[in-house]
Amino acid sequence: MLVSVVNRRDRLQRLFDMAPSFDAGNTFPVRGARMKIGRMRTIDRIGHPSNSRHSTREQHPVATSTKLAGVKGTVSIELVHEALHAALLRNMDISRVLETANLDSGLLQSGRARIPAAAYSRMWVALADLMDDEFFGLDHHGLRRGSYALMTRAAVSAHNLEHALRRILRFLRITLDDFRGELIRTDGEARIVLHDGGVMRRLFGYGTWFILVHGLACWLVHRRIPLREMQFRCPAPVDDSHYRTRFCQNVVFAGASTHIAFDSAFLDLEIVETADTVDGFLREAPGNLLVQYRNESSTHAIVRRRLRNQLPDQWPDLHRLAQDLHMSGTTLQRRLQQEGLNYQRLKDDLRRDIAIDLLSTAPMTVAEVAARTGFQEASAFHRAFKKWTGVSPGAYRMAGPAKS
Repeated sequence: MLVSVVNRRDRLQRLFDMAPSFDAGNTFPVRGARMKIGRMRTIDRIGHPSNSRHSTREQHPVATSTKLAGVKGTVSIELVHEALHAALLRNMDISRVLETANLDSGLLQSGRARIPAAAYSRMWVALADLMDDEFFGLDHHGLRRGSYALMTRAAVSAHNLEHALRRILRFLRITLDDFRGELIRTDGEARIVLHDGGVMRRLFGYGTWFILVHGLACWLVHRRIPLREMQFRCPAPVDDSHYRTRFCQNVVFAGASTHIAFDSAFLDLEIVETADTVDGFLREAPGNLLVQYRNESSTHAIVRRRLRNQLPDQWPDLHRLAQDLHMSGTTLQRRLQQEGLNYQRLKDDLRRDIAIDLLSTAPMTVAEVAARTGFQEASAFHRAFKKWTGVSPGAYRMAGPAKS
């Protein structure tokens, strides 16, 4: 065991020695050993402001503007259960995690419930704190708190994206035991293959690993890297919309390997972020990883953006919307069906997300939320909301607006 610790420590030291953004100084705990690393610059972990007592930045907004409600979308309760899985197996007390995320425990009992993306982000940070693991216990070794910040600082000094990705994959190979990423470049295509040692892992583990890697890569070059394909070895979940929304429309399950593929030209992009911008990135993580770099090129994402600019009672019918998008109604309907949706379902989903956002964060009555989402009567809103989520609007009021 001691040999393994020392080897891991030495490999991390060699990786950090290559990154000029580090200065000799402090120490970093690795399985009981200590090693020299660079002096930390203000932010030492994702989702946390400076440790300084003079930091006055609010971590959580008190209320959400009704104009922006629904912009970030919602996350299925299934992903909440997946994130909490290892902590519950270890009999950890997750009450503080739910309180930090302003989640009522009753939501966990409904299979159709969803939570705001901002609440999921707060839960991510609180759970990482509880477990001292930024990978939620998905790996036998885990990703100690502060590891992602160190990896970001090592990657930002690379000269191009390929160089940065190889540093990122090497870092994760050293810190994790069960997952190993490999970058393969061929003519016209780059592929990041995620090896799992021949043992089928949980889909949530593969997806979380790719969120950490793809999100960081996008930030380094200051643009989203569109994916041509995403493939998993494991079977499809009941609801795969999260993976299509976050990554790409072309998601394949039960494949021969787990990987993402994109145009190899992106590997030659220069790193535009600097050591001076790392703090801002880490302060907004993981929310920026979940929302900022998701797939916005799908038809349903384009339609959602257009509808968000109008009040629900002003939303056009299918044919008028198709005209605005310079296509026929039949074409729009077919494209939505290819993505597993129809126009009515898309509108209901957006109404649901706006309602959840407002109920969770805005100081509005249920009747006001009903009106904001296009319902003339609160009773009709109650019935629709329970049909969408399996719970009453009051379940999102239990915890109250997010506290700063």
